[in-house]
This record gives sequence, C-alpha cells and structure tokens, in this order.
Amino acid sequence: MPKKTKHTLVVVNPGHFHAGLTLRKRHPLLSDEVYVYAEDGPELREFLHLVNAFNQRKEDPTSWGLHIYRGSDYLDALLQQPPGDVAMVSGKNNTKLSTMHRLHQAGLHVLGDKTWLIDATQLDLLEAITSSPPLTMDIMTERFEVATRLQVALSDNAELFGEFRKGGKEPAVYLKSVHHLYKEVNGEPLVRPAWYFDYDVLGEGITDVTTHLVDMAQWMVAGEQGVDYERDIVLTEARQWPTDMPLEMFSRITGLQEFPEYASRDVSDGVLHYLCNAKIKYTLRGVPVEVDSIWGLAIPEGGGDTRYGILRGTRGDLVVDQRPDTGFDPRLRVIPIEHSVAYEKSLDEALPGMQDICPGVGCRADEDGYLVTIPAEMHHGHEARFAEVLNQFLGYVDAGEWPQRISQELMTKYRLLADAYQLSHRGDRMLRCRAVIDRIESPSR
Repeated sequence: MPKKTKHTLVVVNPGHFHAGLTLRKRHPLLSDEVYVYAEDGPELREFLHLVNAFNQRKEDPTSWGLHIYRGSDYLDALLQQPPGDVAMVSGKNNTKLSTMHRLHQAGLHVLGDKTWLIDATQLDLLEAITSSPPLTMDIMTERFEVATRLQVALSDNAELFGEFRKGGKEPAVYLKSVHHLYKEVNGEPLVRPAWYFDYDVLGEGITDVTTHLVDMAQWMVAGEQGVDYERDIVLTEARQWPTDMPLEMFSRITGLQEFPEYASRDVSDGVLHYLCNAKIKYTLRGVPVEVDSIWGLAIPEGGGDTRYGILRGTRGDLVVDQRPDTGFDPRLRVIPIEHSVAYEKSLDEALPGMQDICPGVGCRADEDGYLVTIPAEMHHGHEARFAEVLNQFLGYVDAGEWPQRISQELMTKYRLLADAYQLSHRGDRMLRCRAVIDRIESPSR
C-alpha cells in the first residue's frame, strides 16, 4: 500500500465559487496551509469570504491557513518557485487551458473546474495536458450523487435493465439539468462577476453545464472502459437558445447597474438575451443520447437546481428525478417493461449488494414501478460533492498512478463539446447532416 503523503494546494486566480467549495472540508492528504495566487479584486474577496466562513462555522470548522499573493503577474510569480505540488484552477474560461498547460509543464498536478475550453482552437492544449503526467483532472461532481450511482449500478444488472434500447423514437439516455443564474451558496446570495456574461471569456451555454451531462453519459454507457471519439461518437444535433434577463435581475446577480458594452449586442428593450441553454443529440457506441442544459433566472424559494435522467433498457427504465415534487432531493425509480414476481425478486436481491454505495438502501412499490428508498442522511447536497472530487483526485496523486481512461474520457468529452459548439452555429440543417457524414467518411480529419 502506498505511503500517504501530505500535499500542498495552490489555488490559482479563483474567479468562480467552485474553488471555495473544494475547501469545504479538511482533507487528511492535504496540508492546512493553502497558497493563493490571484489578481486582486471582488472575485478574490468572494473566495476568501467563503473559505473564512468554512473556518469560522460552529460545526466541523476547517483550519485553512491562507497565504495570498496579489498581482496581475500571479501566474509568473507562482511558477518562479511553486509552493505546492497540486493546483486548483477555477475562473475565467478563455485562459483556463493555457494556465493549466503552464502548471502542467511546471510539474504540478492540476484539478480544473469546468469549463475547460470554449472553442475548438484550444484542443491542442487539451491534448498536451491530458496525454502525459502529471495528472490533470476536471471536477465532475455529478458522478458522486448517490441516486445516480445507484442508477448506474442497477443498469449493470441484466435481469433488471437488460441492454440500452437503441431502436426507439426516444433516446436510450436522456439527461436534463436546470440551473439558476441567481442562487445562494453556503446560505448567502451568489454574486457572479460581470465577465460571466461575456461569451469571449466564459464561453456559451453549450460548453458549460453541458460538460457534466456529456460526462455522465460517458460513465453511464461505457463505465470504466473509456471512450474514443472517432470510434464511439456520432454527433447528430446541437443547438442553443437564450434565457431573457431584465436589467433588474442582471443587477441583482452582478451588482452592476447597467449592461456592459460587450453584452450590448444581445440586449433589446432592456432585456439581455443570454445564450446559455443547450441541447445535444448524439450516439455513444450506438446508444442514442440526448442532453439538455437549461438556465432559469432565479432559484425557487425553498428549492434548488433540478435535474432529470432516464436510462431506457430492454427490461426496465431507471429514472432519477429531482424537482419540487421530490422536495428537491433526487428520487430513483425502477420501472419494469413487464411486471412479474421474478422481476421484483431480482430487485430485492440486487439492493443488498449496493450497501457500499448507499447504506440502508431499499425499495417499495410505487405507481407503475418501484421507488428506491434512500436514507435522508445520504443526500449530502451539491456543495458537498466538491470535497468528494478532491478526495478522488488526491487519492490518484498520492498513489502515483491513475486510470488510463481519464485521459481518453477528457479528450472525447471536450472534442464532442467543441464540435457541438461549431454545429450549433450552423443554421442550415443540411450543413449539419453533411458535417456528420463527412466526419464518418473521413475520421482522421
């Protein structure tokens, strides 16, 4: 068994609240001394405020000691003599890959928040940081949600799920998430930086939350086998559409009293038409996949982000639903194609073997299927999953090796998103079809 080593974290220009959420809990493999290199300004202050809130909370406080370098030359200053061996990158997406590339070249392991790339011109940098050590990994929190983990485990059971249904009118894998531009984090209203609404910095919706959905589909269909873009993916449709945001809501979200100049092209009659919603359709190893990422204006009172995911199998469907009627907790249902005593027995026999995923998991008859009962204490919430990703990342770093599939998954996922971005900007449907045919006929292009 490898020796456990204390690693030192360097946080690089934390322009997104996800950087702070990664430090929500202490970690036995991580020194309490954290080094932060960043431009001075409101984004750094928001990060420090969030981390200090974790340090000062009454229950299970953290003990992070923050060493802060402020300056526009933060990356050069960091690379002169890196104070740590692992780096966390979260913030402006247009420079994220180039920053990660420089850190990778300097020998640091890098944990990077999405979005990694905003167009296809950055694919060379992506390949450079994923094709060789040290480890570079993205923060994919949804793989740690308990209902989804059970859903994937049940899809591996041939008696309950069978195989993915490939020939129907509906996709065999359908995933939808609804996020909100105005929301709370750690109990306080989230202030988003103004550049969040600049496509040249953040990117468009098709490369944002859609990253999580594409990642989930890869995991659900291919498991631990890895995926290859040329061999396994055929993109068939990609489109985007806006969420309309009045100035009053924009001001609540950013603190600004008027729309910035770079957003003016998308403003009419005092409303910003923000291009943040996306749909992608494709096949993954012959399995039809459809993903929708939607942005609402404000989170509903007492609620949160919502999601829906269905895996359609030849013997049954597996549905994860997290909406107001579930109390905003994920609910997993098993819906057999044909009801039988044998099917119910197979489900009863399968769940005891999943106690390692969810202690206390069970089931009961519900409507036209079965509700998988998940103890309330297993619903940890979205914010807690960042610490779980950090745990996985540090485990790989400490072991000195990591699954080869990680590199393959990263390249496939982001190449799909880059192609989807380009396809979403082609208005003519025949051009979309021609692009797919050309890539199938000339896969090496």
